[in-house]
Amino acid sequence: MDSLSYKTKHTNASTVQRNWYIVDADGHTLGRLATQIASVLKGKTKTDYTPHFDNGDYIIVLNAGKIVMSGTKMDNKEILTYTQHPGGQKSTTPRRILAKTPTRLLENAVKGMLPKTSLGRTQLKKLFLYEGLDHPHTAQKPQTLKISK
Repeated sequence: MDSLSYKTKHTNASTVQRNWYIVDADGHTLGRLATQIASVLKGKTKTDYTPHFDNGDYIIVLNAGKIVMSGTKMDNKEILTYTQHPGGQKSTTPRRILAKTPTRLLENAVKGMLPKTSLGRTQLKKLFLYEGLDHPHTAQKPQTLKISK
């Protein structure tokens, strides 16, 4: 038997098949939703997952401002940001972030679960977050993605 005839096939740009999925985030917990979205963006749900290549799918998230957090985290959790200037530390709560920009909380949660490289930045570009139920991606014919609460 020739050992070279059993080479592993890696996914590349010409063989990747990307799908479009739509998720309604109304009533979902932030962390649980973000982990499942990140795994689909990475392509870990596919059988031809390749860690060094982006073969993930596109995700459209509707009602991104209606996510929930368990317990009293919505009011008691402190989110810190830095402006890179002396004394530039700012703190806020998730409820204030949702009131100002409803999609930012989920976007930052998913971004933190992706690789901190150029690969992670290209994977994040396949995430589309919307505040309401309207989206401009009907031409892509997205399928509903079942996400457990």
